[in-house]
Amino acid sequence: MVAGGVNTPADSPDVASVERFIAAPPAAIFDLLADPARHRDIDGSGTVQGPPSGSQRLELGSTFGMDMKAGFGYTMVNTVVEFEADRRIAWQPRPDKAFLRSFIGGRIWRYELESRDGGTLVRESWDISQEKVKRMVRPMRSKAIDAMTKTLERIEQLVTES
Repeated sequence: MVAGGVNTPADSPDVASVERFIAAPPAAIFDLLADPARHRDIDGSGTVQGPPSGSQRLELGSTFGMDMKAGFGYTMVNTVVEFEADRRIAWQPRPDKAFLRSFIGGRIWRYELESRDGGTLVRESWDISQEKVKRMVRPMRSKAIDAMTKTLERIEQLVTES
């Protein structure tokens, strides 16, 4: 897939992916992704406001809060559900309010890094296969693709700036 290209398999309507080749080693990109304090810096959607203080490097099973704003402020609690250092990381956000968790949440944000000559192929995916009410979030697919494209551009800027 070319830089910024979209990879959305026809048989997977619940997953949208964007790929970009970045001229940086996988470890540099992964370090950025595994630091929740940097997520606001890379967010292409403009909704991430930042983590509560004291966030630590992520690992499998880590939970971390994230203050968000999409018209109004709210907080999501994320759990790292996939983790392979320098290759793959994914987290699943859910609302911090218990009563909302029964019908909102479950999507997975996934980053896959593949070492290539001269850099890394980075794939970000928006996976709603575990979302509570898929029909409510499916219309957000094109917006998610746009945001992921911007996120990968930001990641590239951050890891390649001199």
